[in-house]
Parts: sequence; C-alpha cells; structure tokens
Amino acid sequence: MKLGHPVAEGNTATIYQIHDKIVKVFREDLPDGTSSYEAKKQRYALSKGLPVPNIFEVTKIDGKQAIIMEKMSGRTLGDLLLENRDRAEVYMELSVNIQHSIHQISADSFEPMTEKLTRQIEEANELSQKQKAALLCKLKEMPVKKQLCHGDLHLFNLVMGDQVTIIDWVDASAGDSRADVCRTYLLYTQFSSDLADLYLKLYCMKTGELKEVILEWAPIIAGARLAEGVLSEDSDRLLRIVDQYL
Repeated sequence: MKLGHPVAEGNTATIYQIHDKIVKVFREDLPDGTSSYEAKKQRYALSKGLPVPNIFEVTKIDGKQAIIMEKMSGRTLGDLLLENRDRAEVYMELSVNIQHSIHQISADSFEPMTEKLTRQIEEANELSQKQKAALLCKLKEMPVKKQLCHGDLHLFNLVMGDQVTIIDWVDASAGDSRADVCRTYLLYTQFSSDLADLYLKLYCMKTGELKEVILEWAPIIAGARLAEGVLSEDSDRLLRIVDQYL
C-alpha cells in the first residue's frame, strides 16, 4: 500500500489519507497488539452509539501496526476555534456534552485506569522514588470506577461534520470520569488557562461535579503524563503540579 505524505502526526502514530479512508500507522516501538486493542475499544464505542469512525481492517504496513478506518469529513473543533475564538464557549460546550455522554457508558472489559496510571507513574523517570510512593498512595485512596474514559479528549480529537465525531481511542480505559476530566483540563492548561477554566466551569455546570473534587486527580494525572514522552509537554510544569498538590 502506497501511503504518500502524512496528513497528521501524533505521539503514537502517523495518519495518512488514501481515497476515502484513513490509515493510522503506529510507531514501531509500541507493543504488539496496540493496534488491535485500540480497534477493539473504538468498535466498542461505536457499538454503544457513540459517533466514531467505522474500522475496516487491522493490519500491518511495512512491518508496522496499522488501522484502516472510515474517513470523517469535516474539521476539528480545535481548528475551528483557532479561526474564531469568539465561538470558544460554543465549541467547548459541544466537547463537554460529548465527553459526558462517553462517561455514561460502562467499560468493564477495558484496562482499568488505575492499572494504567500505576504503570505510568512507575515508569516516569523524572519522578523521585518519594514522589512515586506518594502518588501511588494517593491513587489507592481514589474511587475505583468502570466508566468509559477517552483518555485524550480535547478539541483536536473532535471532528465537526454532519455531527461531531470522536477520534483517537488509543488511551481509552475504564475508570473515574473525574480523572478523565482532570486530564483534559491539564492538557488545556498547557496552552491556555482561560480555555482550561472555561472547560472545567462548563463541565461542572453540566454534571454538578465540584472543581475541587476533579482537581484531586491533578498530581496523579500529571505524574503519569511524565511517562508519555510528549515533546510539546513541559516536564517541569508537570513536576510543579505534582509538588503543588501532594
């Protein structure tokens, strides 16, 4: 299969478009089964009525894991926001409604979020042993739930077409929705505290959740994110969040 030039690149995969299909090619260093597990999660979300792309095939291309899926027409809410910041509240409210709908679904067969966070905290080289122990202790005190959590929900993973489609399910897990919201909030604070505050305010208004309860997850989520190796992320910022809340 001739892929041509990528249309997007993420932390785990490169995205190509071939005719009316999207081809997601994963990094070579990711564990075997990464593509199959993401496809399983995306198919589950689709089976529960969520607006996600249909998957045609899980395969290998030039020895790399790949998923071939339906191409969704439209543009991301993030791109639309960059063009018209006056509509920030409209786009953010759309994203909150979608995230809340995700959280209404049970995900018993998914990896528990607590296991994933534990593994990431243990793998984060920037954390001291004392910090790791404190974070893992705090994690054990947090509620254990099995709500479907996207794990990377933000405006650039929502495509506006005839409806808003949710993409990029690689980080989905079964856990506490408040942890999922806290991760989204921390992603936004990296770029704009105003947008982050707007997001959290709208989510709390929608659900009745308390900001303070959501932010109890902040040091755990920040510590776990250190293991992801995202080049655009500021590890010193994450360490400050860890220290601020512990």
